[in-house]
Amino acid sequence: MKNFITRSLTGIVYAGTVVFCVLFNSYTFLALFTIVSFLCLWEFYRMINLLKDTGINLYIHGIGGTLMFLSVFLFTSGYTCKFIFSFYLLYIAGVLIYGLYSNQNKSLSHLAYIFFGQCYIALPFSVLNFLVFSCSSQTPQVYQSVFLFSLFLFIWANDTGAYLIGVKFGKHRLWERHSPKKSWEGFFGGLVFSIITAFVFARFNPQIAWYHWVSMSVGVAVFSVYGDLVESMIKRSVGVKDSGHLLPGHGGFLDRFDSLLLAVYFMVFYLGVFIQN
Repeated sequence: MKNFITRSLTGIVYAGTVVFCVLFNSYTFLALFTIVSFLCLWEFYRMINLLKDTGINLYIHGIGGTLMFLSVFLFTSGYTCKFIFSFYLLYIAGVLIYGLYSNQNKSLSHLAYIFFGQCYIALPFSVLNFLVFSCSSQTPQVYQSVFLFSLFLFIWANDTGAYLIGVKFGKHRLWERHSPKKSWEGFFGGLVFSIITAFVFARFNPQIAWYHWVSMSVGVAVFSVYGDLVESMIKRSVGVKDSGHLLPGHGGFLDRFDSLLLAVYFMVFYLGVFIQN
């Protein structure tokens, strides 16, 4: 009961903070995901350092990945030109040059872990900017939160449905090698919850056809499951249960945002091809 209360309170604060920062304005969006990007990268590199002969600097590469998010934000919001990316590119060049002078016994694997973290975490958080800023000629861009908000609600609805149905009816394992608790029953339960959420969104956002909302909810649900499984694979590879302990009852920040890391790619693809083309 104590763990349930702790988990519930943490979940309320977490969800409330995300909803407020996403819906309020671009500055709260910027503040939230600047912090989250750094903390998820910090947790990821901390897990990687559990492997032998790794020694990745958590702060330098956490800040490096956050710099990618900030650069994309400033560019997509229209506050600066494309040359803002030169700062992140210098970071990339610096990582490669440092690899020449480091005393790492396994320089190639060391660099591979660093760049994997940048691609796995920093890149999808940076892509979030394309959900809230359009590609028009207007400068600065108008901040629009509806698609990012729907992305989170689809993920949360999917997680809730998967948990409730999985606990009650789950018998057939979905991917036991990486996540033994997930079941096919839970997967389809989450899918149903996500689709129901899509119809609610269609009711309040009629400018986009209902079948687009349903299609996005199904895609997000599927990709969010894969995002969760990828993080489970990483955690099992390094021998940890949670990515961190910063969120009481929930583990680390990466544990809470892992579903988003692949789902955002589908969302941006769908919007670009079917809605905002």
